[in-house]
Amino acid sequence: MAAIDDYVTDVLMRDLVGHDRRPVSFLVYLWLAAEQRRRSAAVQISYQELAECIGVSKSSVQAAVSWLVRRKLLATSKKTVTATPCYTVLSPWRDPARPGRSRG
Repeated sequence: MAAIDDYVTDVLMRDLVGHDRRPVSFLVYLWLAAEQRRRSAAVQISYQELAECIGVSKSSVQAAVSWLVRRKLLATSKKTVTATPCYTVLSPWRDPARPGRSRG
């Protein structure tokens, strides 16, 4: 069983919940990260289904997804305008090309 990245609980949780005051964003990120890991693929799920899985309102999920995309922690795609979104959880702190990181 793969563990949650330490960064998620040590830094991201405090940042999203405390600083940004968006606890639902953290829950959405955490749930999608776990689901993406289970499936080994991006997660296609409706706002309503995601809300039911987490136990929050659909509008809270919509706002959280929007915030996570803005923070570049989540990427979304749709085949058509009315299609169910497909989410890819991003981990920008792992990007070796990010400035300030050692390329060892």
